[in-house]
Amino acid sequence: MYKVTLIPGDGIGPEVAAAMVKVVEATGVDIEWEKVDAGAGVMDEYGTPLPEHVIDAIKRNKIAIKGPVTTPVGKGFKSVNVTLRQTLDLYVNLRPVKSFKGIKSRYEDIDLVIVRENTEGLYSGIEHKIGDYGAETIKIITKPACERICEFAFNYAKDNGRKKVTGVHKANIMKLSDGLFLNTFKDIAAKYPDIASDDLIVDAACMNLVINPEKYDVMVMPNLYGDIVSDLCSGLVGGLGMIPGANIGKDYAVFEAVH
Repeated sequence: MYKVTLIPGDGIGPEVAAAMVKVVEATGVDIEWEKVDAGAGVMDEYGTPLPEHVIDAIKRNKIAIKGPVTTPVGKGFKSVNVTLRQTLDLYVNLRPVKSFKGIKSRYEDIDLVIVRENTEGLYSGIEHKIGDYGAETIKIITKPACERICEFAFNYAKDNGRKKVTGVHKANIMKLSDGLFLNTFKDIAAKYPDIASDDLIVDAACMNLVINPEKYDVMVMPNLYGDIVSDLCSGLVGGLGMIPGANIGKDYAVFEAVH
């Protein structure tokens, strides 16, 4: 028997999570679910959308699956997803994008994988107001984080029979931060001579994915680009409900029920 932390979420979360549980149980895998609640619905009781006992349950079981959780726009509490990723060091967001016969979509024969760095970049959450005039967000990119996400992408490609890894960046403008990511990507690529590699500026990547998505295999990129590009790619195969998401670290993993 496997013990798995179940976080139903809020909004449509409980409905999606209940359907997910039925699907998983239909596989015959013996799972004991440890249900814990997070999100807007627990704010009044705990004063936070992510109580400490939720984190404790994930650490205890090592694996969790969650439904959607509300993130207020422009105000309110910090994203539960971002907090989970940073607290548990879930540095990989892995999103396979695959088309299936019988599912109406704009493209056929799509089979690519987005590998997104999950812990820093513009999602580090370091920001402050400049009086009433403006606000500033600090983008953090470090060499160790670049190394491990690129290593993961190339190892994933090697282990899964993939042929090419594409690094996505904006190093033409952000020469220091994205330049660090790109240079690290090239250094890691040199260690995997049997796997082809190339790189693309993120805006060109979005255009090319819409025109010729079949050209791409594994794509690795910093946090914000990964968020946007993975959602763009979901549109290639029928929508967000068609691409699953896994948040993976050295010690823990949190999966997200597609919705």
